[in-house]
Amino acid sequence: MLIAGFPAGAWGTNCYLVAPAAGEECVIIDPGHQAAQGVEDALAKHRLKPVAVLLTHGHIDHVASVVPVCGAHDVPAWIHPRDRFMMSDPEKALGRSIGMPLMGELTVGEPDDVRELSDGAALKLAGLDFSVAHAPGHTKGSVTFRMPESTDVPSVFFSGDLLFAGSIGRTDLPGGDMDEMVASLARVCLPLDDSTVVLPGHNDHTTIGRERAANPYLRQVAAGQGAGDPAPRRGM
Repeated sequence: MLIAGFPAGAWGTNCYLVAPAAGEECVIIDPGHQAAQGVEDALAKHRLKPVAVLLTHGHIDHVASVVPVCGAHDVPAWIHPRDRFMMSDPEKALGRSIGMPLMGELTVGEPDDVRELSDGAALKLAGLDFSVAHAPGHTKGSVTFRMPESTDVPSVFFSGDLLFAGSIGRTDLPGGDMDEMVASLARVCLPLDDSTVVLPGHNDHTTIGRERAANPYLRQVAAGQGAGDPAPRRGM
């Protein structure tokens, strides 16, 4: 399996291209702010053909390049219905203090083909299997994508802004809720096998086993003590 990732834009948002191998079809995950050129460079480098865009949530740093990427390749974008409005109204999703400074440099809107994700959905795209888990807390429509273990690679978990190496997503933006974040961490993350690779993470990845041992927020959730209040991260 090929996973090509790069940080995009001022927030360093992690964008991923996932394919069975170089030279095949792929899925693009979270083409955010200023990600379009990086996507095109990765497609050319690995000779990939995109078939879909998957969005872990609707904040502008994760969706700002959806319209140009989907338009250039005539592919659909998948997002949870509770976050769909954010593609056209990022100011409402972020609040005026963050949203207003961005409006002058962004062309917002939906791509021509938008499809809605649901909890427990199973997607087969580009010859790959993705299971969807609705994981609110960072936003009302945050989701994660998990790929099953195969003969040559462990299970891979695209956590969006739910779980990071050593931290969890912020809950201080509109739609954020710490109680929902804790419930999502307990329901979606804690049951995963220790070997499950988590993206994003330090040095490109971490694992659930490492996070259970070292991530103070996940340890508190596992102990039934909540998760505290993480400091706001650079990303949204």
